[in-house]
Amino acid sequence: MMKIMLMILFMIPLLNYWWSFSLMIIMIMMTLMFNNINTYYSSISYNYGMDMLSYWMIMLTMWIIYLMIIASYKIKINYNSLEFLMVMIILFLLLILSFSCMNLFNFYLYFESSMIPTLFLIFGWGYQPERLMAGMYLIFYTLFASLPMLISIFYIYNFSHTLFYFMINIDFNIYMYLSLLLAFLIKMPMFFVHFWLPKAHVEAPVSGSMILAGVLLKLGGYGLYRIMYFMYNYMLNNYVWIVISLFGSVVVGLLCLCQVDIKSMIAYSSVSHMGLVISGLMTCNSFGLWGSMIMMLGHGLCSSGMFALANIMYERSHSRSILINKGFLTFMPTMSMFWFMMSINNMSSPPSLNLLGEILLINSLMSWSNLSFLFLGMSSFLSCCYSIYLYSITQHGMIYSGMQFECYGVMREYLLIFFHWLPLNILFLKSDFFTCWL
Repeated sequence: MMKIMLMILFMIPLLNYWWSFSLMIIMIMMTLMFNNINTYYSSISYNYGMDMLSYWMIMLTMWIIYLMIIASYKIKINYNSLEFLMVMIILFLLLILSFSCMNLFNFYLYFESSMIPTLFLIFGWGYQPERLMAGMYLIFYTLFASLPMLISIFYIYNFSHTLFYFMINIDFNIYMYLSLLLAFLIKMPMFFVHFWLPKAHVEAPVSGSMILAGVLLKLGGYGLYRIMYFMYNYMLNNYVWIVISLFGSVVVGLLCLCQVDIKSMIAYSSVSHMGLVISGLMTCNSFGLWGSMIMMLGHGLCSSGMFALANIMYERSHSRSILINKGFLTFMPTMSMFWFMMSINNMSSPPSLNLLGEILLINSLMSWSNLSFLFLGMSSFLSCCYSIYLYSITQHGMIYSGMQFECYGVMREYLLIFFHWLPLNILFLKSDFFTCWL
């Protein structure tokens, strides 16, 4: 792990060139791909290591950041490209550190630090003046729950004399249970504390939306996995979060059908999917934990691809409104095919990772309670409704006559969407990788 981090640090001086950043990502991915993936923590050095969960989250981080570079081509040719790359590499380093550390305080430190580069992305390269308010929402929602978590971490260290995930042994009370959980539930986000996410997505540039949907929401799920190691005494209280998340998935599915902003609709669909992930995690059975991890990977690729598609449309029409963006089937027919493939993946069609994750999560929740089928059925149905609605309303109909079309799409854009779609549908064939680590 230290080898990878030193590689990142020593390549920072080369960042005058965009190709060097791409080269660095490729080198690190090759290093990781030739590593053995173990179900237990391995490659341990200085409190850092990887198990199966960490490995897949780090691979997802690198893949999404590489695709963010491809999606942000207009920044390269317009303004502040060096500053943009610096923000990206700091975010990249913090995310790798978050997913590979074994110490609770270190995880908290990197987990919260990853907010700062994200904030810079929104403030520096966002579109509207409302981005300042979106950034404030992002910071205050996250900080509201993170201070109680920090106090709990100090308390754990005072009584347990260690902060290693596997060595913590302490009598919990309800206040510690809540303070440790809420920071991650707000980050995911859970229904009722989700309002910062649509705001941040709508105001962020395409790279900000891709990293938010692709990786930063997964930090919350990863944190829940890690604190479940030592919070088993309070598992019986998890039914509260399962009920809220299942109810939220249905309500947010209905909200998606009311949106007129494309990015806002995709952001709300993220909240709906994360509701299922939280529910599966909180059941604490094998299917729930496997399904949550697979759903997080699938959602990271699919949602990031949807935001990239929305940006391709925005660059043509200079609007995110579904009232203006119509008839793209006649203008960009090949891109419409990609819209269709990503939309059906968003509603968990075979052979996507989303389908595998949803099957496992439905098994997990049905074994927890038979009544959950009402919410699961409604949530899946509404997911299908808003995905088809988004595809049909943007690709069919009459093109708005006031638009000045620039070009029909370039190879860079087609590759960008293809590289989202390929792992999302190919990794399904190697699903035993995801179900052998518990």
